[in-house]
Amino acid sequence: MSEKLVEIIRGNMIESFHRGDLAVVDSDGNLLYSVGSPREKVAFIRSSSKPIQAIPVITSGAADRYQFTDAELAVFCASHSGEPVHIETVQSILSKIGLTDSALQCGRHLPFNKQAANAMIQNQQEPTEVHCNCSGKHSGMLALAQHMGWDVSNYINIDHPVQQAMRQSMADFAGMAAEDIAIGTDGCGVPVFGLPVYNMALAWARLTKADSLGEDKAVAARRITQAMTNCPQLVAGTGRLCTALMTHLNGRVVAKSGAEGVYCVGILNQGIGIAVKIEDGNGRATGPAIIETLRQMNLLTEEDLTNLQSFHQPTVYNHRRDVVGRSRAVFTLQKH
Repeated sequence: MSEKLVEIIRGNMIESFHRGDLAVVDSDGNLLYSVGSPREKVAFIRSSSKPIQAIPVITSGAADRYQFTDAELAVFCASHSGEPVHIETVQSILSKIGLTDSALQCGRHLPFNKQAANAMIQNQQEPTEVHCNCSGKHSGMLALAQHMGWDVSNYINIDHPVQQAMRQSMADFAGMAAEDIAIGTDGCGVPVFGLPVYNMALAWARLTKADSLGEDKAVAARRITQAMTNCPQLVAGTGRLCTALMTHLNGRVVAKSGAEGVYCVGILNQGIGIAVKIEDGNGRATGPAIIETLRQMNLLTEEDLTNLQSFHQPTVYNHRRDVVGRSRAVFTLQKH
């Protein structure tokens, strides 16, 4: 059963709270710490799957054929903010594989980044598929299809070889049979994977230490995690938790958010994965939960906590910009 993870305090009173399930797992599958019932709690991993979906782009040979840079590999893993660096990187990928943004089938929306969105509005510019936060992932899918000679017109369909390859990659890293992974449709139109929170954490543990999956996947995982830590701005964007974690922790972790209150972290050089799912889907609880988990595992210094304070204990403001409350994590990790 899910347990209380985060409280929102206004004045001296608990105004609301968020329950969830959390797992810390090593690459051998040992459950190290937990909160709630992560083996039983099944949820869609949403965009926290993206680094694992990028693995086939490397193992297939597509990344070498098209000479993708670390920035381009990182944006495959991104839910990006639509800042100029993100748009330019996705366009570079499409140029390398001989396609244009018309090949993307991810849908379109204004950038998450307010400055970038306001600039488009002021210039009366309509967003295209490149501005979608998932355009990096979709450009990776198109790169795989182009490299393998597969049809690029229907690459988002569940029965397309691209989606089958990515489902199998998720299964391999999560320690599951592909047919046991539940399938839904993500916000960008491609299949999304449902699995226990425990298996999400296992997948991220193996992302940081994939030796048991064979040399090709181990090499691919190292390239992906290196790209993410070398180019954290490409994975999310200005002012966002994924970018802040990887920047301030300086190569010690990889991190990726997912919609509806999902968040995953891999501890590099230790083969440990962390996954959290907030029961009500509210992403405001993921930062406090993840950073508190790292703190309780003694993985953060006082300097780290200071740098990440705004994500660990976010301040609640009113419309006058008065401080009226804060968020706080209230759980204790259960050690196994």
